[in-house]
Amino acid sequence: MTTRTRVRTVLLTALALLAAPVAPAGATAGTDTHVEGRLPSGAAYLIDVPADWNGTVLLFSHGYTPAGSPNPAQNAPSSAAKELLLNEGYALIGSSYATTGWAVTDAVPDQLATLDVFTSRFGTARRTIAWGSSYGGLVTTAIAERHPGRIDGSLPMCGLVHGGVANWNNTLDPVFALKTLLAPDSGIALTGFPDRTAAATAANAMTNVVSTAQRTDQGRARIALAAALHNIPVWNDPSQPRPGPTDWDTQQTNQYQALSGLVQLPAFVWRQEAESRAGGSMAWNTGVDYSAMLRRSTTFKEVTALYKKAGLSLRDDLAALNRAPRIEADPAALDWMSRTSAFTGKLKKPELSIHTTGDALVPVQVQSAYRRAATAAGSAPLLRQAYVDTPGHCTFSAGEQLAALHTLEDRITTGHWGDTGPATLNTRARAADPAGQTRYIRYAPAPYPRPYDLSHPADRP
Repeated sequence: MTTRTRVRTVLLTALALLAAPVAPAGATAGTDTHVEGRLPSGAAYLIDVPADWNGTVLLFSHGYTPAGSPNPAQNAPSSAAKELLLNEGYALIGSSYATTGWAVTDAVPDQLATLDVFTSRFGTARRTIAWGSSYGGLVTTAIAERHPGRIDGSLPMCGLVHGGVANWNNTLDPVFALKTLLAPDSGIALTGFPDRTAAATAANAMTNVVSTAQRTDQGRARIALAAALHNIPVWNDPSQPRPGPTDWDTQQTNQYQALSGLVQLPAFVWRQEAESRAGGSMAWNTGVDYSAMLRRSTTFKEVTALYKKAGLSLRDDLAALNRAPRIEADPAALDWMSRTSAFTGKLKKPELSIHTTGDALVPVQVQSAYRRAATAAGSAPLLRQAYVDTPGHCTFSAGEQLAALHTLEDRITTGHWGDTGPATLNTRARAADPAGQTRYIRYAPAPYPRPYDLSHPADRP
C-alpha cells in the first residue's frame, strides 16, 4: 500500500469510528474540553480546546521516541507552552504515532488523521498550523511539503529539516573518523547491523574507545576532529561552562560529552532501527573529502590547536581518513529514505524555522541545508529562519516558541513577512511570557557539511 493510499484509508476509517464513543463529550459553551482517544492505526491522540477557542488549531508533532520506549500522545512542546497557548485560546492537538523509532511513514498519516478527528468533532478551524520539535520538525516539514492543503503554515523547531538521508550520513562521519584514527583494527561495524543487540555491542565498543582516548592529548585531538565533522558546538549543554574563544581544552571537553552521547544511541542503536525500516544501510561516505569537510567546520581552529598541542600531524590523520576503505549505501535503502524522509524544498505555505545555536544532536547548520533546498525549489520567499543563542537541543523558552508562532501567524494573516529580526522576536517573547528567557540573536549558520535534498540530483552518491 502506498503512503498516499494509507493516508486516505486511515482518515476514512477514523471518521467512521467517530460514531462510537471513544472520548469525553465534545465542547460545551463556557467549558474547556480535553479529549483522548485512539486512531485505527493504534496511535493515541490528544486534543485540548479552550472554552474561548480563537479558531486556530496547532497540530504538534513530537520528537523522536526510541523503539520500545513509552509513547504517549503529545500536543505541545512543554507544559509551560501548553498553559500559555490555552490561555491565549489555541486548540492543541497531536498524536503519539503508531510506532516508535524512525516512524515518519506512520507519523504523517497519524497526524493528519488526528486533524480530521478534531474537525469532525469541533468543526473546521479558521487556521491550522503544523509545528513540531526535533524529529517532529522533520514530520512538520514533511506535512508542509506533501500536504500543504491541510495547513496554513508550519513551524519546525530544532528540526531535522535537512532530512533523513543527510542526518544519517552526517551521523556516520564522526564515528568513521573515530574508528579510523583510534581503533582501525577493532572490527567495529558502523552500518548494516543485523539487530539491536549487534548495534548496542558496537556502541559499547566505540564508547570504550572514546573514553580511553579522552585520557591523552593525542586522543583528545582526534576526538575533536571527529566532533568537528558533525559540527558539534563547543558549548552544547546548559550545565557546561561557556568556554572562551581560545579555551581549546574546555571546548574539547564539552564536545566529548556530546560525542559520547551521539555514539551511545544515535550513531548505532537508533541507526539500526532506521536501517530495519529502510531494508539496509542508507548512508555512505564514498567520495567524501574529509580534509575539505574539516576546513569548512566551525571548530577547525580548535582542531588545529589541539593537534599542535598533542604533537600530531593533522595532515597525516586526514590522509588516513581519505584513504580508508569507504562505506557504500544500499541503493534500495537509500531510495526508501529519500522517498519518505528527504525534502524537495518546495513550500506552498509560509514556514518559520527556529533553532538553538548550541545544538549538538541536530547542529544548527541543518538550517543552511533546508535554505539550499528551498532556494533551488524557488520557495525561499516563503521561508524564514531564526536563531536562539543557547546551548542544548530544543532548549527554547516557552515565550521564544510563542514569539515564533505569532510571527508566523502575522505572515499568514497579512500575506507578507513582517520583521523577523531578533529584537522583534525578543519583544514578542517577553510579551508572551514576561518571566521567561529571550535570547534571539542575529546569526548566519555555516553551510551544512553534507547536504542531501531532492532538488539537487547530484547529491546522490
